[in-house]
Amino acid sequence: MKIFSLIYRIRYVLILVIIVAGLLYLNATKYQINIFNPFATRDDVQPLPIVTPDPDYVMPEKESNRLDILILGIRGENDPDAASGGPLLTDSIQIFSYDKTTKKSSLISVPRDLFVTIHDQKKDKINSAYEYGLSHSPNGLQFIKDKFSQITGVYIDQVIIFDFSSFKELIDELGGVDVTLMVPFTETQQWGASFSLPVGLNHLDGQSALYYARSRYTSSDFDRSRRQQQIMFAIKDKLLELNFLSNPAKSFSILNLIRNDIKTDIGVWNISELINLANQVKLDQIKRSVISTENFLVDAKDNGAYILLPKTGTFSDIKKFFQDILQ
Repeated sequence: MKIFSLIYRIRYVLILVIIVAGLLYLNATKYQINIFNPFATRDDVQPLPIVTPDPDYVMPEKESNRLDILILGIRGENDPDAASGGPLLTDSIQIFSYDKTTKKSSLISVPRDLFVTIHDQKKDKINSAYEYGLSHSPNGLQFIKDKFSQITGVYIDQVIIFDFSSFKELIDELGGVDVTLMVPFTETQQWGASFSLPVGLNHLDGQSALYYARSRYTSSDFDRSRRQQQIMFAIKDKLLELNFLSNPAKSFSILNLIRNDIKTDIGVWNISELINLANQVKLDQIKRSVISTENFLVDAKDNGAYILLPKTGTFSDIKKFFQDILQ
């Protein structure tokens, strides 16, 4: 009876997991599946020197009634274009937030081209911060959590990093996912051949879903962020439709399939809190938003490269947005 009680409880965790693209780690711990955790301090890297603090990069205080999880999607070393495109650059950046008092939640996408101070005098796009932290900080995951905490004004409690190949494998394991388009979608430049989807219901296999989620050459990074959220929710819907989450064998197969493609600092000590969280989150009421030129950012150039800057010159409006979205 205990095992069925456990499965019943963790199926709700798994639903939330799919939305935040990595909390599958919770159940991996319960099944004793070893997901790689690179959070330990590295002895071969010296701590970064302390620099004069920038008032726009102040570290926020942790809020006891709030949980914020940073979710990063990387191309990965197995991608055929990884050598030229950077396997550790983050193509997808999402922050899941939850208010423990009001039970409200949100999923906000941050564009990869946002231009920030990575460290001291080094400025670059935010999608390079994870790679920089791994090579320059003794604790790469803590570095990236701190950086996004400073930019968003909310304390990042945990981080999850997934390889895009895991999404392709997961979707194929599920037999594909369904997405409904209000307008046709076409990408003519990015994949070597034209990729398009018509208006209406589309059934996507893993490769097509990956194309849809990662295309940006003939659209925009902002539109891509919206499509990535759409695919994440489509995976959740398919898991529920196929009753995967109440079947221990199927749940185990999913975990085993993607466990090597997830890195996280979520540990055994977080299990109880996050199981409770998963039982309380109302999936159909998660607020979804994208930080873009339609709200807080403006297009700019840095040595000829396309970047995004805050309209006001500081991150103050972005920080206020992250605070207010759960109100």
